[in-house]
Amino acid sequence: MKFLPDYGDVERAYSLIAPMVHRTPVLTSTSINIITGGNIFFKCENLQKVGAFKFRGASNAVFSLSEEDARKGVATHSSGNHAAALALAARMRGIPAHIVMPSSSPEIKKRAVAGYGGIITLCEPTLQARESTLNEVVRQTGATIIHPYDNFFVIAGQGTAAKELIEDAGPFDLIISPVGGGGLLSGTAIAAKHLSPSCRVIAAEPAGADDAYRSFIAHKIIPSEHPKTIADGLLTSLGQRNFSIISELVDDIVTVSEEKIIEAMRLVWERMKIIIEPSSAVPLGAILEGKIKVEGFKTGIILSGGNLDLGKLPF
Repeated sequence: MKFLPDYGDVERAYSLIAPMVHRTPVLTSTSINIITGGNIFFKCENLQKVGAFKFRGASNAVFSLSEEDARKGVATHSSGNHAAALALAARMRGIPAHIVMPSSSPEIKKRAVAGYGGIITLCEPTLQARESTLNEVVRQTGATIIHPYDNFFVIAGQGTAAKELIEDAGPFDLIISPVGGGGLLSGTAIAAKHLSPSCRVIAAEPAGADDAYRSFIAHKIIPSEHPKTIADGLLTSLGQRNFSIISELVDDIVTVSEEKIIEAMRLVWERMKIIIEPSSAVPLGAILEGKIKVEGFKTGIILSGGNLDLGKLPF
């Protein structure tokens, strides 16, 4: 099998998952356009099943498994949206999903994963513990590991969000995506560069978790160490597949302060009346901070998700 997906793989992913995923709306805000001077279209993956784009990639990975492999189930380690997405996709296929979660995971996330049918194994809150526990679960069950972002089918599935965005509101001069592990960004770049070849693809990342920015500049992966940001979905290091695609297709990566992430999140809540999580606010935060110029450009932003603890809002 190929190491990296291309646009044909995004199309195949879309054909497979279209009956299962929401074709999420594309919204605009006159007041945000006035504030930014841009013409911005928001792809609302906060309204996707499980509240995040992650359901696209998880569904494509789960439903691409052979019958023989599927019977043994799927497995991953995650404390975030990928855990819930994989659990729901597995339930829809009627197979088990084994989710290794750190014991420190918020109770709301544990309940969400369990509610979607995930079989949770708790471990110590270290990467080593997560990986060793996952390996033991796989040894016992024979389940297939579905990596949250460094996975061929996950990347192709995530690219379907940009495919829909461009089909519904494009073509674009600019598309902006947040970046953590790079699943959404790499899939977005594949779709955007095929469907709207002159479109620039830019990623936005918290300044307190800027490993993708530093990796992009250095032309090699620089792991994330001690990241600190309210955007908890963007804490991970880039995957190998993701970095290969990003290096080839992404035009730039910029960093954003915590203050502007919070300002952007609040602006979307107040002006658009929709709930987004901090990670989703990073692209708009980059515009508000002057890191990305949108005046005169038709701009697409992917709002990656809307899952957060409403008892711990930053405003």
